[in-house]
Amino acid sequence: MTVAPLTQILILLAAAVVVVTIARRLGLPAILGYLAVGMVLGTHAVGIFVASDTTNLLAELGVVFLLFTLGLEFSWPRMIATRREVFGLGSLQVFLTSGAFALIGVLFDVPVVLAIVLGGAVAMSSTAIILHQLTDQAELNRTHGRLAFSVLLFQDIAFVPLLALASALARGGEEFSLATSVSAVVGGVLAIGVVWAAGRWLLRPLFYEIAHSRLRELFTLAVLFVVLASAWTSHLAGLSMALGAFLAGMMLAETEYRHQIESVIRPFRDILLGLFFISVGTLLDVGLLWQEFLLISAVLASLLIVKWLCASLAVRTYEKSTFKSVRTGVVLSIGGEFGVAILTILLQSGAADPAIVQPLLVAIVLSMVLSPLILSNNKPIARFVLRERGPRTTALTRENEAADAVAKREHVVLCGFGRVGQNIARVLETQGFEYIALDLDPVRIRAARQAGDPVVFGDSADEDVLTKVGLASASAVIITFANPAVSIGILRSIRRLRGDVPVLVRTQDDSRLTELKAAGATEVVPETFEASLMLVSHVLVQLQVPPARVLRTVGEIRSNRYAALRSIFRRDDARPIDETHAFREELKSIVLPPGSWAVGRTLAEVRGRGAEVAFTGIRRQGILGREPEEGTVLREGDIVVVYGQPEAIEHAEALLLAG
Repeated sequence: MTVAPLTQILILLAAAVVVVTIARRLGLPAILGYLAVGMVLGTHAVGIFVASDTTNLLAELGVVFLLFTLGLEFSWPRMIATRREVFGLGSLQVFLTSGAFALIGVLFDVPVVLAIVLGGAVAMSSTAIILHQLTDQAELNRTHGRLAFSVLLFQDIAFVPLLALASALARGGEEFSLATSVSAVVGGVLAIGVVWAAGRWLLRPLFYEIAHSRLRELFTLAVLFVVLASAWTSHLAGLSMALGAFLAGMMLAETEYRHQIESVIRPFRDILLGLFFISVGTLLDVGLLWQEFLLISAVLASLLIVKWLCASLAVRTYEKSTFKSVRTGVVLSIGGEFGVAILTILLQSGAADPAIVQPLLVAIVLSMVLSPLILSNNKPIARFVLRERGPRTTALTRENEAADAVAKREHVVLCGFGRVGQNIARVLETQGFEYIALDLDPVRIRAARQAGDPVVFGDSADEDVLTKVGLASASAVIITFANPAVSIGILRSIRRLRGDVPVLVRTQDDSRLTELKAAGATEVVPETFEASLMLVSHVLVQLQVPPARVLRTVGEIRSNRYAALRSIFRRDDARPIDETHAFREELKSIVLPPGSWAVGRTLAEVRGRGAEVAFTGIRRQGILGREPEEGTVLREGDIVVVYGQPEAIEHAEALLLAG
């Protein structure tokens, strides 16, 4: 069935929109919708979507962008701290799993070298699916997520010799050359060195200049260039493109531009990842699955069980908890795109019997199709296997119960938990006032809740949400959004529910001050005017004006709603006050994995090494301790909450993780 390219794209987009929407409505992962679209429209079913070199490249770029964004959250010190897990645990999982399947192959009279390649192909797990799903489930920083990530990184490296061995078999049974393998490894090391050096010494000054140009499209182009250039360098050395992009992301994680870079790359990543999942769905031969249902079901069950057992056994040597080991094994039990690539090479070259490779290929793809269901239920599966009953309350349940308890008492409602909202929250805490914050950014909410802040996902203009966070018992409401239109909508919702609560609104200027007051704002605080007032008060003090007169002057200006400061001429190209970004303090939660330098040491020792941040809290076993003492001894798995400028936070993270 031949379909014009434009028609093919339109059908693909329409099907993706419909199916993914239905999946979301049913509470299923979006990945499952993309895989279903690929299965139905692929060459083995309707045949509308035909994969080509171009679509395969674009799909692979989706994985590249995913690993790049993960690199932005994974600093070089953290890589050093987890090197034991990456190379030790990762190599153990690959050798155990590939060895087990190679032994099974030999028992079925498969040649030894071919059995090793088949075992290596099965040992691979899907980096894209696992990391995407665990990120959506907020489990990537949990113990099982961290261990799985370490194994996946080593699998990316192990793919190089496996691919070389598979290519040798495909060329007609040539012997695997040790010299070729060594040269491939040396080339990979050089590529990693090039990406690391470029990221360390070139990227920061490059993005500094581009950021000061204030051209958004130039910033986007620079981000795309860096991602693709690092992937290309890695690809030239025989490594996966995703590995090079991950290293580049790690280098950029140490700059102050990482948040903007992530927001720029996210649309490209999500679209191309969708294409990747669709392309995986097209690989499933539904006809063969139907004809050889019992055989493929047996192969699939064997694949999942053996991979789970080998991975759990490998993790158990590094992790004391049997439950966490089994849970990590469940995550790593699915097949991967690297395994599909190796089996496809063997199948197309005729180096292996199709009767063996074809069912194995379908079973791997089917495991990837089922992976969203497996990954989303990794905890119940692990509990079922161990015949354990989980605790009645999870960390998330405890956090929700704590927020509900605050909502019933006198508290402050913060609408928006960006930089301004977080600064207000810190001051409220120091003065002993409780608060609940509302925000719609899942990444920010996840980080805040990890640090122990009572932040709830919800629209501040939704009356039901306002009721649930205790507007009826709130002593004040603070709206921190800069957009006046958003603030007006929130004000109207608040006033419909409660007319007497004080509501303070932040704005950038006075352009809609009257509208905000009319909508019900008790006080409106324009940022630019407050900055001017602070400057005026400092100038008057320096001019020896009595403090009482300074306070009276500032108070009169405020009482007249800043009328004295409104008669100024604005420029269309006016720049922000803080052009140098001197005031960039922020909070960050740093998880201490096994092997971190700070484990077993006190905060005083960390500070003695030059840490110039404030340690605002330590979260241990779900319990948050605010303002820890200098003599507090840090433990494995602690979440250390620090506050400071990006460079200081970067240095503190390097000290905590790598010393």
